Amino acid sequence: MATFPLTERAIVLRPEDDVAIAKKELATGTILEDGPARIEVRHDIKPGHKVARRRVRTGAPVRRYGQVIGFATQDIEAGDHVHTQNLSVGELQREYEFCTDVHPVEPYPPEAMRTFDGFKREDGRVGTRNYVAIISGVNCSASVSAFVKDKFRDVQRDYPNVDGVLAITHKSGCGTKLFGEDHLALQRVLAGYAKHPNVAAYILIGLGCEVNQSAVMVERQRMAAPGYPERKPFIVNIQEAGGIRKTVERAAAEVAKLLPRADAARRTRQPVSELVLATNCGGSDGNSGITANPALGWAVDELVRYGGTGVLAETPEIYGAEHLLIRRAINEGVAKKLIDRYKWWEWYCRGIEAMDNNPAPGNKAGGITTVFEKSLGGVTKGGTTPMMDVFLYGEPITTRGFVFMDTPGHDPVSITGLVAGGCNIICFTTGRGSVFGCKPVPSIKLATNSLVYRHMEEDMDINCGVILEGTPLPVVGRQIFEEVVAVASGKKSKSELSGVGEEEFAPWIIGPVM
Repeated sequence: MATFPLTERAIVLRPEDDVAIAKKELATGTILEDGPARIEVRHDIKPGHKVARRRVRTGAPVRRYGQVIGFATQDIEAGDHVHTQNLSVGELQREYEFCTDVHPVEPYPPEAMRTFDGFKREDGRVGTRNYVAIISGVNCSASVSAFVKDKFRDVQRDYPNVDGVLAITHKSGCGTKLFGEDHLALQRVLAGYAKHPNVAAYILIGLGCEVNQSAVMVERQRMAAPGYPERKPFIVNIQEAGGIRKTVERAAAEVAKLLPRADAARRTRQPVSELVLATNCGGSDGNSGITANPALGWAVDELVRYGGTGVLAETPEIYGAEHLLIRRAINEGVAKKLIDRYKWWEWYCRGIEAMDNNPAPGNKAGGITTVFEKSLGGVTKGGTTPMMDVFLYGEPITTRGFVFMDTPGHDPVSITGLVAGGCNIICFTTGRGSVFGCKPVPSIKLATNSLVYRHMEEDMDINCGVILEGTPLPVVGRQIFEEVVAVASGKKSKSELSGVGEEEFAPWIIGPVM
């Protein structure tokens, strides 16, 4: 019978953990030496999946990361495969500890500050890309917006400093309560994209009779050029223009006027503190919380030390790990902001058992069993610095440092809100192989294991799986940080090279569609 030290074939994250995570396939009968204990593997266990280190009785908690990831639904013996057949969520009894894990950040001195090459805009913010956008106020004008964009597919031939003409289209804008929660969220998102530092100029296209009237949105969201209230964006409504052809002609003429101004923009040396980094994970696996997520967290800490901003999101995916963020809140007010959003989600998901049945089939195939386990791995993307603020979906991010935005876990919807908030660079971790892109913001893909990286190398930017093979986590964290700076300065990410990122615009439809 093959015998190996446990740490050669699996990872134990904390001494108190009841499970180890397989680094390689563990065949039935394999003996693992866990200190003085000898564990005989009782089932074939795939990489990223969990093997029990000790016996756990029915109903008892099971720990990974030193935290509860679920409760045994039957007796678990040492060597068992711990997964959906014997582990599930249950009630967590917690008294929240406010601000008990807040540690001061030691910023780099001024002479050590880093820079990148970005586009400085009139309002002082800095972009990492230079797009012109056609923004559809309602789904009814989406096709027309796309028709206009199609006229500028070869825009870089004449305007080499413009990254592209982008059609921002979606499935909403009507059938909702006027100025209700859904309508206001959509307005925040569309305004956030229009005013985004990666967008040099934009126009708006509507139908004419919709709930989300473009002219009203411009006024309520203050979408005129900063400091120039008379410089309102061009708006055309299909009904007023006289139909599709006339609208396309008018809109295309206006875009043509904007292109020279956008092309005049140039990259200049800017402080790294102007970077606002969105973090997200999708297609996660059992390695996500060991490799890519904590390595990204290291990079977030580094960015914060340079005065920049790192943003964690996906509120349903902090379920069971929210107490760790509450401990990191800079003050009780910030902690209560997060609790309020967390409680809202419990209300929102009432009766459909959504939050406690979160891992998708692909997550489970990759070794994640419960939403607690997924959340505990996911929050490591946010690093270790104090949580400085909590923002609503699509709300402008106005606080520097590590912050949180309330978003769903669904990747396109989550990142749409983060970009609307002002994030100008994205890091996206994946263990199963997500190819997510998000124009107008570059998306850097971080693979959690070497198998996925090699299999999908055309789509993955960095292989974080080398951590499982012995590369120190800070080395990979440094690689991520340097890639963030390079991509922010103009290097194309893999998703950009593939042309992905326009169809992924997906504003959150919060309530009923009437």
